Amino acid sequence: METGRIEAFSDGVIAIILTIMVLELKVPHGDQLSMLAGIWPVFMSYVLSFIYVGIYWNNHHHLFKAVQEIKGGVLWANLHLLFWLSLIPFVTAWAGENHFTAGPMALYGFDLMMCGVAYYILVRSLIASEEDSSLLRDAIGNDFKGKISVVIYAAAIAVAFWWPPGAFILYVSVAAMWLVPDRRIEKKLTES
Repeated sequence: METGRIEAFSDGVIAIILTIMVLELKVPHGDQLSMLAGIWPVFMSYVLSFIYVGIYWNNHHHLFKAVQEIKGGVLWANLHLLFWLSLIPFVTAWAGENHFTAGPMALYGFDLMMCGVAYYILVRSLIASEEDSSLLRDAIGNDFKGKISVVIYAAAIAVAFWWPPGAFILYVSVAAMWLVPDRRIEKKLTES
């Protein structure tokens, strides 16, 4: 099976996710700039989530450029990732509306952790679908960055119950780690 349809479908779902997130931003009533102060947590959670969705979209694109064909298991692994990504607007709104309190920040982290797990499963499914000639397997290697991200999310969930701003800092640190698309894949694509 070629990758075009799965990429187009994923792009559409991700576009809808971003649209839902921006529609959740409510304009404050009034014309003073000071009124924006009340919505800063909502805006900050939106910015972080927008960056996360952008990171997943960007890396998803790179993944599928590194494979030639896919098998049925990849379709399910991709849907698994899209499911967890589709919950980002909900956890984003809840965390922002509640000014980053413990429960919403922990659930936000749980969703990010599950996105990371689902991405890992997708990568492994893509590698398995290519069998022995996987350019992706060579590029990904032991996937330290993917594994450490899930560990940091798990730690951030625990930190959220003790110090919610610390959880936010950990979420930002993982996003910063992934801002640049995985260069290992780009390098392998240029070499082949």
